[in-house]
Amino acid sequence: MAVLKDILYGVAIEQVVGSTEIEISQLQFDSRKVSEGTLFVAIKGTRSDGHDFVKDVTENGAKAAIVETLPEVIAEGVTYIKVANSATALGVVASNFYHNPSSKLKLVGVTGTNGKTTVCTLLYKLFKKLGYNVGLVSTVENYINDLVVPATHTTPDQIALNQLLNRMVDAGCEYCFMEVSSHSVVQHRIDGLEFAGGVFTNITHDHLDFHKTFDNYIKAKKGFFDNLTSKAFALTNVDDRNGNVMLQNTRAHKKTYALNAVADFKAKIIENLFSGLHLDIDGMEVYFRLVGSFNAYNLLAVYGTALLLEQDRTKVLTVLSMLTGAEGRFDYIIAPNKVIGIVDYAHTPDALRNILSTIENISSGTESIITVVGCGGDRDREKRPIMAQTACDWSHKVILTSDNPRTEKPEDILNDMLAGVSAVNQKKVLTILDRREAIKAACHLAKPGDIILLAGKGHEKYQEINGVRTDFDDKQILTEQFNLLA
Repeated sequence: MAVLKDILYGVAIEQVVGSTEIEISQLQFDSRKVSEGTLFVAIKGTRSDGHDFVKDVTENGAKAAIVETLPEVIAEGVTYIKVANSATALGVVASNFYHNPSSKLKLVGVTGTNGKTTVCTLLYKLFKKLGYNVGLVSTVENYINDLVVPATHTTPDQIALNQLLNRMVDAGCEYCFMEVSSHSVVQHRIDGLEFAGGVFTNITHDHLDFHKTFDNYIKAKKGFFDNLTSKAFALTNVDDRNGNVMLQNTRAHKKTYALNAVADFKAKIIENLFSGLHLDIDGMEVYFRLVGSFNAYNLLAVYGTALLLEQDRTKVLTVLSMLTGAEGRFDYIIAPNKVIGIVDYAHTPDALRNILSTIENISSGTESIITVVGCGGDRDREKRPIMAQTACDWSHKVILTSDNPRTEKPEDILNDMLAGVSAVNQKKVLTILDRREAIKAACHLAKPGDIILLAGKGHEKYQEINGVRTDFDDKQILTEQFNLLA
């Protein structure tokens, strides 16, 4: 329970109708979940407008409503708070309602097209090993120390996020590492939070179904850094051509990392093998268990973040050298007949290129690379032909298949992908709609020493077809097929 006037602290209020001395038992922006004593926040969403349900929620017990437009009929005994942006207000009131948890721990947000999950997961594992109580908010799973909290979105909504952070504070967490999606910035899901720092990994073609233009996508990522305070740090990858853009208007303490450019935190790849990376980081040679140049950037981002959080350099590198990455990120197994299978979440052209170029660089050159890849339905269509083209450019054999078709016809998605297959590459491409059958075919095509890449789903344990999710695990299916071929 909280008094309304207290949880409105910091909200840019335009008008109040009614009393703010009333007690609030819960916050809601979903009209279906409103009960007695609720503060309802009317959000204008992509599918519905919460303002259409204000009358209904007051009849169901809501004691107050935050709105951008006052209703024509003012219900007796209900307080209305008019604001310019309800989503921003929700972030502030949610933070206040849950006692401003982000100010009671060091919250670090990581944003970028690729690498968010790996960087956050490595930071979580690192700080756990360093002896701290730590929270993690990620695409794969959320953690409160060792307690797993299922993840439904890359970045939860304002209420769920503050509730989760409050649980972390109650559990004694000193740090929390959180993925910050571009959607969450635009939808104000991180408004009202106090960040100790922000990290930028990279930005490439993705989510244009939502942002419409690449410029809008860049602005969304940049918006996170624009809102950091002067007490925070902003760490950016300056090898990415938009890395410095993220720092242009930030008040945060600016720091950089790179493999090629001049930067505050530098690394050089000495060896890149299936067994791991051998790096020179700021003059110290270290062996890591992660593979690929993209992971050299991820490790460098983690290293820089840890030092900015005032951790000991030698301890950080020692622990980092022992860690593995996030589930479904360059996750590989070796079959009894020596075929290598790799499961990776790569679902953008750049991520797919990174994985395949890494495989090529660390392979002997005599083996074949067989790539199984699809594209998600109801998402950015522009990247589909590019994904197919990228797979063809870097593979000896490509099997185009389903990812999560969602409400689209799998055939239509594959036809979009096939538009990126040139005449010269057509002979190396198979199309198999059923993903399980596609994985099975790849295993039968592979000869001892060959490399199979299953791209796109990574850690996911489901496949979504026509709005229905069924159990589906790329790594499990690959393991089963490898055992059958033994």
